[in-house]
Order: sequence, then structure tokens, then C-alpha cells
Amino acid sequence: MFTGIIAEIGSIASIDRGSQSARFTVNCSLANSDVQLGDSITVNGACLTVVERDAVCVVFDVVHETLLRTAFNELSVGDAVNLERSLAASGRFDGHIVQGHIDGTGTIASIREVDNSYYIYVSTRPHIARYIVRKGSICMDGISLTVADADDKTFSVSIIPYTWEHTNLHERRAGDLVNLETDIVGKYVEKMMGLDGPKSDIDARGMRLPEEQPMYPALSTLVD
Repeated sequence: MFTGIIAEIGSIASIDRGSQSARFTVNCSLANSDVQLGDSITVNGACLTVVERDAVCVVFDVVHETLLRTAFNELSVGDAVNLERSLAASGRFDGHIVQGHIDGTGTIASIREVDNSYYIYVSTRPHIARYIVRKGSICMDGISLTVADADDKTFSVSIIPYTWEHTNLHERRAGDLVNLETDIVGKYVEKMMGLDGPKSDIDARGMRLPEEQPMYPALSTLVD
């Protein structure tokens, strides 16, 4: 589990792309800490497993499902990424419950500077927007943020100077894709009330998936 409090800004050192997967090498000071193989680290909010490491870099495998749900296809060598290690049992819970499981992406519509803060306006799709509420929590590129305002397709967040400078937000521009994880509490409430949430058949680029290639096989075909 994570809290959305960014520990470090790393940079993409290399990307090895397969047909439906990728391997990311990230340059970061965490590599010179007590990080071990198999540890979980969020990269722009997506929980990834350390598969290799040396004194300056950590390496992650990114599978098809993760590429489908995230903005990782937009990353290039040299890009800044937000990093957070999993929460220690003795750690402080300074953000909100973050699983590192990306629901989908949003697009930065605009960024507005107001005195020493910044308002970021993000558009997203209805199946994500339904779980975003005014003054609730949203995890954007791994950052725990409070929603300033929201409607059925757009939300805004207010960024303090510290967060602006100590995350990759200061490098973001209108049109950029960001990874979004909505608050898990709303999803559990919906499930327990017997409500059917909207199903997404849209990939991270906003394109409808081919009908002959469903995102998941039917559960009935997997369970006896």
C-alpha cells in the first residue's frame, strides 16, 4: 500500500519495448538505498516490482495490462517520474489509501497560476469521473491530491509550491496524459450496495478496444 507522498523524482534512463510490454530503467537515488529485488515502488502512481537494480538505477517490467491502463506509452528517455516506496508499518499515513492500481488516464486541459499556487484542470472519461468528488482524494501520477472541484468529465486540483517543485508537475503541460487512481472507498461502497459500476472498454489513449480482443476473458470461462 502507498500514501501518495512522493519520495523522489527519478528519470527514465532507458525503455526496452516489446510488442505488448516494456522494461523501464529508472535513474534514482532509491537505487542506492536498501531497495531489494521484488520490492514494490510506484512509478507515476503505478505499482511496479523491482526486477533489477544497481548503484544508480532500478529496473521494472511493465506488462500489457499496465500499458493499457496508464500513460506509460507516452514516456520517453529523460522524462521525470514520481517515485514512492510502499508504506512501512511504522510509517506516517500522510496522504490517503493508494493501491498503485491505475484506473485510467486523464488529460491536462489547462494549468493556471494563482499567486504562489497552481490550479490544474484535468479531463477524464465518465467511468473514472464518477468516483471523483469535490474535496475528495485523487491520486494523479502517484501524488495524493485533494479535488478542488469536479463534474462528470473534468476535475481540478490546487497545488501548493512544495508539491509543484518536488514532483514532476512542474514539467507538465496542457495536453499531457496523467495516470489516475480514484479513491477505493467509493468502489467498495458501490459493490456492497449491489450497484453495477460502468465498465470500460477504452484504452489509455482513448481508443475503443477491438471487440474481438476483449480486455478480459469472461469470468465464467475461468471458474468451474
